Amino acid sequence: MSSTDDRVKQFTEFRQRMNQRILDEPNQVVRRFFALDTQTYQAGALDVKTKELMGLTASMVLRCDDCISYHVAQCKDAGVTREEMFEAFSVGLVVGGSIVIPHLRRAVDFLDQLEQGQTTAPGAHDHG
Repeated sequence: MSSTDDRVKQFTEFRQRMNQRILDEPNQVVRRFFALDTQTYQAGALDVKTKELMGLTASMVLRCDDCISYHVAQCKDAGVTREEMFEAFSVGLVVGGSIVIPHLRRAVDFLDQLEQGQTTAPGAHDHG
């Protein structure tokens, strides 16, 4: 297994394992927040593709690499093209400024890995 596979696999496995660990706790606030997140990204007045692009852009501005990787994968699964993804990256870069550039590098690297078909994306907004 290459280091490329390792990064995506480790991210996915850690996320799944820790989400389950967190949801095993009897804390209704955490459970409700996770449920709200799941509901937010379902199709409504805006389609899933648009919502995931919004999540990706916001994550870039907030400089959260885990969130960026997650939304890159979800965008890919929702049918977002590479060109559309780069437009979202551009918005995040303009809004967030040059401090976003290192996160942009990691986002593009993660996208490249997913496009090479070396691994699968993490599951959708299902925290259970």
